[in-house]
Amino acid sequence: MKVGFIGLGHMGAGMAANLLKSGHQVTVYNRTPAKAEALIAQGAKLADSVAAACVGDAVMTMLANDEAVESIVLGRDGVIGNLSPGALHVSSSTISVALSERLSVEHARRSQRFVAAPVFGRPDVAAAGRLFVVAGGERAAIEAAAPLLEAIGQKTFVISNTPKAANLVKLSGNFLGASVIESLGEALSLVGKAGIDQEQYLEFLTSTLFDAPIYKTYGALIRSGRFAPPGFATPLGQKDIRLVLAAAEDLRVPMPLASLLRDRFLTLLAHGGEGLDWSAIGRLAASDAGIAEIERSHLPVSSAALSTVQR
Repeated sequence: MKVGFIGLGHMGAGMAANLLKSGHQVTVYNRTPAKAEALIAQGAKLADSVAAACVGDAVMTMLANDEAVESIVLGRDGVIGNLSPGALHVSSSTISVALSERLSVEHARRSQRFVAAPVFGRPDVAAAGRLFVVAGGERAAIEAAAPLLEAIGQKTFVISNTPKAANLVKLSGNFLGASVIESLGEALSLVGKAGIDQEQYLEFLTSTLFDAPIYKTYGALIRSGRFAPPGFATPLGQKDIRLVLAAAEDLRVPMPLASLLRDRFLTLLAHGGEGLDWSAIGRLAASDAGIAEIERSHLPVSSAALSTVQR
């Protein structure tokens, strides 16, 4: 397929590269053109505008937040204003349910096809083409998007014929991910303060009842304090929890754990954690517990720790 790809951040660059490897003709656009250099070397064409990325069969977007999507997709000279009738927009951004619904309406008004296809996986998984894709959209649109989704992921789960449902599932998944990080951090602090070897504890957990990639990945990050450079930055985690709570309020679903996680992310950001991986909230429990080791971690929970990170 002839496809435009907009948004070449940590995730988008790997996704676009896998589209090229699968034989698609890819035109890339990014506000910082230098981020496209590696893809151009692999055969991608560089678009000098959003419009230039929208001349093919489809365009995929992988952008940071609602504001970026609104600007690129709905803004003047944006995707919707330049995509041909019948052409396809696949949005892999993690956005609000409300914005996804708005995109569905605006695309339909112009007889354009729209699929929400947010993904699960960190940048290394994106680069390997092993993402899990959650898709929502009309059957014909999903079928049209299938070659693109197969190129970026190991499996696609079609959730609904309504795009916004896929975005809600993605947000709920990130809520669960943040919940695992927080609970792991608390458990590690508990056993650590009791003098139990945390590495041995993690080996026990992840070899028995918690033998899952998320516990292995985030347990190792929390234990080691390796939060920079971020695979998924703290502001993005905070944004996703905020969007979960907004969706929950609209549906009148109480989510007390999500409210707690919102405050944990705000605490981390208040202490200078903007440039850290979102898993850094897992070390807040150690600080709360007064564990001296926190002063040697990469988490800026105090002025001393902040200076350590900045060095």
